[in-house]
Amino acid sequence: MFALTVTPDQRLKKNRITCMSKDPTIAGILMVGSCEVVSSTRPSDRNVRTACTNGRDEWYSEEFMAKLTDAELRFVIMHEGYHKAFRHLITWAHLWAICPDTANRAMDYYINIKLYDTYIKLSGGATDHTFIKMPSMVLFDEQYRGWDTAKIFWHIYKKKKEREEEEGEEDGEGGDGGTGGNGGTGDDDGSFDEHDWEGAKDMSDQEKKDLEKEIDDAVRQGELAAGKDGTGGDRDFDELLQPQVNWREATREFIVDLFTGNDFATYRRPNRRFMSAGVYLPSGISEKIGELAILIDTSGSTYAPNVLPAFMGELQSIAQTVNPSRVHIIYWDTKVCGAEVYEEHELDTIISSTEVKGGGGTDITCVNEYMTKHNIKPQASIVLTDGYLFGGWGTWDHPLLWCIIDNKGAKPTHGKALHITASTM
Repeated sequence: MFALTVTPDQRLKKNRITCMSKDPTIAGILMVGSCEVVSSTRPSDRNVRTACTNGRDEWYSEEFMAKLTDAELRFVIMHEGYHKAFRHLITWAHLWAICPDTANRAMDYYINIKLYDTYIKLSGGATDHTFIKMPSMVLFDEQYRGWDTAKIFWHIYKKKKEREEEEGEEDGEGGDGGTGGNGGTGDDDGSFDEHDWEGAKDMSDQEKKDLEKEIDDAVRQGELAAGKDGTGGDRDFDELLQPQVNWREATREFIVDLFTGNDFATYRRPNRRFMSAGVYLPSGISEKIGELAILIDTSGSTYAPNVLPAFMGELQSIAQTVNPSRVHIIYWDTKVCGAEVYEEHELDTIISSTEVKGGGGTDITCVNEYMTKHNIKPQASIVLTDGYLFGGWGTWDHPLLWCIIDNKGAKPTHGKALHITASTM
């Protein structure tokens, strides 16, 4: 009898088909982009030590695959598929710009818990590793169960910074409290697979739009198929099908609706009652309206380089439209770190004049105390935050809009919540 030799390409294909058969949603995701086995023995091949994705294409190291059982290889395949499904390398590019190591770890912790809960964990605490099995180097930590990627990132990043301050360490991340794998066989940061951030960044705008549509179509078709045949899978894929709210339009509508009056008319905001008939008439804007407060959390949500400039630029434009009598800008973490006041004639200087201050913890109750102490009584307030508040949501007696960055689980107890993905700003 001759032993049947299976090539690395054939083995990868076989296990990908098994993954596709298990979950219709992943089936569509894995069909997006290209998939290739690479080897260090072929100099022309891409340099990949483990497995890698740019959010569209996938690469698997032949040498790495040889160390894995089929169940472990299927775990890796599903892991890369989840990176693609959740558009990680586009959604979290701003976190990568802050700290690549931490961004890699945060995404992997998030995915690995999901894979464990969806395909390994059984009722009653039992486990089943016949479909997928976690390789020994995989990052896994129960403390991150129910957390999103951004919350995991800031948790690890803040501890990293605290260690550096205490020990004077400038390099290396060390332990992060994880109870799972020991890392070291994938990226140098401890993530077992590799993430091609530069490749994702280099995609053209059209390529990113095409990729988003392909992923969206794959998820929709997969969820439809799963619903028809009763196949399991990750219910959180439903989140990917929710329409994205245009944060600029929502913020503008919140302010303008509160600050409208009839002192004079402006075409900068057409009267919506007549727009459906194709008639554009001016809206009424009060010449003298109340004060507007802009409350900015500087503990983490404004770290991304694109967030605060986009946010402040839009708010300055809105303020010039509705013409508030005064604008307060308050920067806070666990205390008020900076407070600025802009009168009507100074509204066009907000961007050029404002100075960001702070960077500690997150407790918005300090803002309540400050506003009471200084008798600040705005007609409305807008809060920019990551939503990880340690002292609760505060006490308010006026309309409030929470612009919450990368934290869909945050649910304010007062006011309106607007969930924003930093990468869309």
